[in-house]
Amino acid sequence: MVNCDSLQVYRHFNVGTAKLPRSEWRGIPHHLIDIVNPDELFTAGDYCQRGREALGRIDFPVVAGGTGFYLRALIEGLSDGPPRDENLRAALAARQLRRPGSLHRLLSRFDAPAGKRIHPNDVNKTTRALETVLLARRPQTELFQAGKDPLLGYRLITIGLNPSREDLYAKLNERSAAMFSNGLLDEVREIQQLGYPSSSKPFEAIAYKQSLQYLAGELTLAEAIADTQMETRRYAKRQWTWFRKDASVRWFHGFGTDPEIHAKVIEELSELIR
Repeated sequence: MVNCDSLQVYRHFNVGTAKLPRSEWRGIPHHLIDIVNPDELFTAGDYCQRGREALGRIDFPVVAGGTGFYLRALIEGLSDGPPRDENLRAALAARQLRRPGSLHRLLSRFDAPAGKRIHPNDVNKTTRALETVLLARRPQTELFQAGKDPLLGYRLITIGLNPSREDLYAKLNERSAAMFSNGLLDEVREIQQLGYPSSSKPFEAIAYKQSLQYLAGELTLAEAIADTQMETRRYAKRQWTWFRKDASVRWFHGFGTDPEIHAKVIEELSELIR
């Protein structure tokens, strides 16, 4: 199995990423989990390179996870965009702080397809796309299209799970609350005690951001849980919007833990690979 979750690549971040314990791997090798430290930079380009290396070591690879941009990078490849410019990023961050939403409006003006592709609330992707436009003096969309290196030698079968919105939101609310009662706050304290600063990239993720706010006294526990639930629901909606544009996805209307859905997926895969 090759992980396609942008947070599970980080060591020490377990509870809030719903990382499967090694004791439950059932002897199946899991790749691209716990491969970088929290204060290390890890990009979609890094994922593409490491992911393709992992695929080459597996006879029947299964890529699992919901980070659409990582999956696209793995399959379609990415061009080498300009390197990060910390001074420019600081200026963009200051502008976003003064005028929330202004970065996405600028991106939509300079690179309309990227503006449509990237959600206005996703400041990280918006910043990178705008940084690329300003440094390369070309739209990120145009730059990436010109430098793509598609994955070859594999037959791709994409399986998507699409339970009802009501059932999904109920499960997400339950899981979000369970994170806080199952050691999330202790995990955050332990990561900080290891010396990793709160500015580390994975601390920006849902649940970890709220945990830091709670520990800093900015939110009550009830507020932290409620905000985590709300942001998780919004993120799930963005994921669904991303993947529904992919006509190659074979959708199954239920959860992967449902035995009936599990059986249907196995049956379809068996038919496709004969």
